[in-house]
Amino acid sequence: MRMSIGTLLLAASLGAAGCKVPDPKAELEISGIETYWVVDPAKGETQFIAPAIRFEVRNKGTEARSQIQATASFHHKGDEGTDWGSDWQQIVPAGKPLGPGQSLLVVLRSDARYTQSGPPESMFQNPAFRDATTDVFLRVGSSSWVKFGRAEIERRIGSRSVQADTR
Repeated sequence: MRMSIGTLLLAASLGAAGCKVPDPKAELEISGIETYWVVDPAKGETQFIAPAIRFEVRNKGTEARSQIQATASFHHKGDEGTDWGSDWQQIVPAGKPLGPGQSLLVVLRSDARYTQSGPPESMFQNPAFRDATTDVFLRVGSSSWVKFGRAEIERRIGSRSVQADTR
């Protein structure tokens, strides 16, 4: 069976229409943003803390979405043009879509951290300590990364939400 070029172009355009790239801002929203410092396991007397951000991602669209990814870039405050650390996660895998109205908790923590001997809280008093900020980006499938916000990392060890759950 032979098809004309016009028929092939029509078939290709109809197929492409079904493969529309989703707009993350139209499909997703984040809420409940909390920032803090996490304590990594000590090595001997050396303590480690890293900045983290915790938030909810909600599917505000009308279709179930899979392949949702989140990333955060961390910066020293005042030097937001230079990445200090980052994290990336596949938060919704291909086989387990996030349905309309459903939410999930995301925690991203920097791979860069401060080190010192002594209690982790004492790092905040170290003259070399610099506060941090983070930028959060999401994408859906093959969409571009879209910035969902910037937050300052609070000078606090641990999540308030986790601390409240353990009481």
